[in-house]
Amino acid sequence: MAQAEGLDALRRDVREFVAAASFAPRCDSWMRGFDPVFSRAVAERGWIGMTWPGEYGGGERSNLARLVVTEELLRAGAPVAAHWTADRQIGPAILRYGSDELRTGFLPAICRGEVVFCLGMSETEAGSDLAAVRSRAVRVGGGWQITGAKVWTTSAHRATHAYVLARTGASESRHDGLTEFLLDMATPGVTVRPILDLVGEHHFNEVLLDEVFVPDGRVLGTVGAGWKQVTEQLAFERGGVERFLSTYPLLAAAVRCARRRQDRAAVERVGALAARLAALRRLGYGIAVALDAGEASARLAAELKLLGTVFEKDVVEAARYILDVCDGDPQARALLADGIVSVPGGSIRGGSSEVMRTVISRAEGGR
Repeated sequence: MAQAEGLDALRRDVREFVAAASFAPRCDSWMRGFDPVFSRAVAERGWIGMTWPGEYGGGERSNLARLVVTEELLRAGAPVAAHWTADRQIGPAILRYGSDELRTGFLPAICRGEVVFCLGMSETEAGSDLAAVRSRAVRVGGGWQITGAKVWTTSAHRATHAYVLARTGASESRHDGLTEFLLDMATPGVTVRPILDLVGEHHFNEVLLDEVFVPDGRVLGTVGAGWKQVTEQLAFERGGVERFLSTYPLLAAAVRCARRRQDRAAVERVGALAARLAALRRLGYGIAVALDAGEASARLAAELKLLGTVFEKDVVEAARYILDVCDGDPQARALLADGIVSVPGGSIRGGSSEVMRTVISRAEGGR
């Protein structure tokens, strides 16, 4: 009961903070809503690195508490992209595999909202198959030189640092010989090229690496063990509530619209989505509880991402109908435009839906 009361109070605090902030709600705000000032304000309240040890600037709170904060920020469509990746997965990966130097060098700065990470995973002709990574790191005096190209790298043009997965050794198995690096984006040899989406927005990028030097101290974990490490990290990326709350501002707008007109079909569609949302939240809470128990379930994360992707697509399709028959206001229609553009990528980013089904089937013993 005490924990529930604490979470309720935290939820009220976040709602009050969001209500007092000034921003235009967006779908996909954890990718499209980039506002360093807002992220630093979130940090000042102790809502970045919430679960991390106090010695690194963390809040030493539960993953359930963090879930409450992320739920409320995403429900509001708040601009959280500046800190999202660092808080969600890079920080936990550094805690798990990083040296003392990496922990003290990065974690407090992330907690203060001073570090922006982008993810150098995906590559052309590799798609969702991380084992097909071809970027290569060669050992040189004092560190490594990385050469290769990464694609669909969100916020690379604004990032201070990049997580980079590169091949450091040859092996018969594609899963061996991969290593994780933490790269300063100001390093010579890094080139960022914009990739505009269908409406001309710039949040994706291609990142070219031309013999980019990374010191030994910026290797994350064990050289050659990158595959095991990155698959554990992906449980953090895939298992968050952003996988089904990216379109929540649009869903909320559709609900308001349906209530005004009381169109029977619109109300039925909203009701069906609300029931599915409740089930997804329950799954999300289950993942948070597992994390608090020291478990990072790749299967549960894959299930949440797969089901969340379908749910968000259905939110957009339902909103198309509801806003058409119920005369949605301009803000609702702007959110619908956001959703139409952003939702198709949900079945690819963080791993395609086909990959998620493979992860689930293998975890259940299927081959």
